[in-house]
Amino acid sequence: MRIDDKNKYKNKNSSSGNSSDTVTIHSCAESGDLSGLVRFLVTNPSLVNERSTLILQTPLHASAGHNRYEIVKYLLEWRGSENVDLEATNVYGETPFHLAAKNGCVESARMLLDRGANVNARTNNQKTPLQLSVGFALRSGDNSIVKLLLQFNADCSAEDDEGKLAFNYIPTTGYEHEELRQLVRCGYGGHGNNNNDSTGYQNTEAPSNYNDDSFGIRAKMDEFEQELSKIVGLKTLKQQLKKWAKGVLLDEKRRAMGVDLGPRKLPHMAFLGNPGTGKTTVARILGKMLHSVGVLPSGNVIEVQRTDLVAEYLGQTGSKTRGKIEEAIGGILFVDEAYRLAPEQKGTGHSDYGFEALEEIMSVLEDGNLVVIFAGYTAPMKRVFSSNEGFFRRVTHHFQFDDYSSQDLAEMLMLNMTKQNQQSRLYGFKLESSCTFDAVVALIEKNTSEKLRNKMNGGLVDHLMNNARENLDSRLTFESKGDELFTIRLTDLEAGIKLLAASKGNI
Repeated sequence: MRIDDKNKYKNKNSSSGNSSDTVTIHSCAESGDLSGLVRFLVTNPSLVNERSTLILQTPLHASAGHNRYEIVKYLLEWRGSENVDLEATNVYGETPFHLAAKNGCVESARMLLDRGANVNARTNNQKTPLQLSVGFALRSGDNSIVKLLLQFNADCSAEDDEGKLAFNYIPTTGYEHEELRQLVRCGYGGHGNNNNDSTGYQNTEAPSNYNDDSFGIRAKMDEFEQELSKIVGLKTLKQQLKKWAKGVLLDEKRRAMGVDLGPRKLPHMAFLGNPGTGKTTVARILGKMLHSVGVLPSGNVIEVQRTDLVAEYLGQTGSKTRGKIEEAIGGILFVDEAYRLAPEQKGTGHSDYGFEALEEIMSVLEDGNLVVIFAGYTAPMKRVFSSNEGFFRRVTHHFQFDDYSSQDLAEMLMLNMTKQNQQSRLYGFKLESSCTFDAVVALIEKNTSEKLRNKMNGGLVDHLMNNARENLDSRLTFESKGDELFTIRLTDLEAGIKLLAASKGNI
């Protein structure tokens, strides 16, 4: 099937006539433009398996390879005269699942597998999705896609046309790849446990029954890692959290097997870093995980600040704080800007009441009824650490949230526009094709200082996009129609970020 003129259209918002401005069903699938893709299919249902020029990819290839899982879901559920072809191959013999595996697109890969995609499909050079996923893991340091494929019984013993196993692609030295080596060597169930493979590795131990997950530990870890993967940046923090979570989950498995580990000590924590770095989001993910394994009766997270805990008059702070503690029982009490409970100088009157609230919270940390997370700027939080003798003994897990780079902020902006929340002011809006990742990075670098980026972090993206939408409204007329009503241009982003920078003065 050949793409003809009726199956493409020019981007009306573009001032150029370049062919790169032509919108096709493939460009919609690749960019995450669901409404555009729907328009194509409603007009011409046969486009569901349309081949692109040159590399002969289908819309499912384009969406799966860029993790546009909303598009993948829509295509998989499409019921037209012709259903989507799960096993369509491009010029390299790659299926949509190959591309999802090659690019670490966990959500899209899981959807394809759930619909019956061949986990061991072969490319023209006989590579399997597992071999391609190992390449992604080596590049990114993220093993999530490999774990998913092994969970679906990917064959570790499959060889490509050079006789290489997936294991052979992993360097034999280097601690940073040890987890990946163990995963692919054991294959969650012994696939490819060759006692004398070409790497020279001698497996002298009987393989563990990795497929026996009767306690659901691996599935819970996979879910936890998947939730973390949705957060932009914070690579070091994610590694620390995964290590901690693995220990928690293994302890729960030991308890389920009848091992007496003594009383369970709840993991009270300190989250250190600037605002907008994802501390509240991570707290919610932890609440969900701790509830799923039975550490907490509830996954609820109650967020409080000084004003929620400290009363105006003497003698009222204790009862006000206890009220919030009771509200959080069974879940997590998230104390944001906790350093405000420990003022720099302990004077008389109102400023002292924060210490009373802090003492009240510290008094319940060993009751076993809730987890408390203290969050705030790194330096001021030291006052909280020193304000109570038992703080380090009771709050044993400290996690540092680094500031976002310009690249992180650009990625966040792009994700917010493709994975939109219906409550967002930008729901239904989209970016013009000129708003590429590199272009957005350049805008942020040029128009903001590092100090401003570190002060605002994720909040910078929210303010920028609200300003950009207001600039769009200002630019349009009442005669504007169609896509131009919903399309944010690079000039809108530029105006939005300049307005933001100007409003913050010399920061």
